[in-house]
Amino acid sequence: MERNNLYPIFLKAQNLNVLIVGGGGVAEEKLRFLLKSSPDACVTMVSPMFREDTLSLSNKGQVTLIKDKYHKRYLKGKHIVVATTNVPKVNVKVYKHCRKRSILVNVADNPPYCDFYMGGIVTKGNVKVAISTNGKSPTTAKRLRQFFEDVIPENVDDLVQNLNEYRKTIKGDFEQKVETLNEFTKGLIAKKEV
Repeated sequence: MERNNLYPIFLKAQNLNVLIVGGGGVAEEKLRFLLKSSPDACVTMVSPMFREDTLSLSNKGQVTLIKDKYHKRYLKGKHIVVATTNVPKVNVKVYKHCRKRSILVNVADNPPYCDFYMGGIVTKGNVKVAISTNGKSPTTAKRLRQFFEDVIPENVDDLVQNLNEYRKTIKGDFEQKVETLNEFTKGLIAKKEV
């Protein structure tokens, strides 16, 4: 049976330099997705053209637009790259350039050329849930995101804030604190008797 072996992490995008190569609809979608989750992300986009909505969206964050064709010099200082052009040859070139420089890269809709996938994300205050289908079905990730947006209560952040304050009052070493918090929160996931 196949399984998802991806390792999920949550990146502090404001500390990283992200490059999006392309200016079409897919590039705009990736930018929108990134800024929705991390409004303070530092993003550069390079493309010979940009859509009107992309221009508008770029004013809402730390987004730099460069009207030019892709060149490997745009990789300098970048940590993450997303290639979204409609020219497969360019996307593969971006991938190869990134791999040579140990830069994480995602070629949109082309899993063999991805070091990571941009999954579905649900955010409620300090709580964030990421969903991956191992690059197999972004539509399923989208539907699961919609489901979790509905079932995770809006006030879950109040719980997180209160538990954080409670955690500060617990005495003992790390293991004792974890044990106390585990005991205190086990009711959150108690299974209902059938």
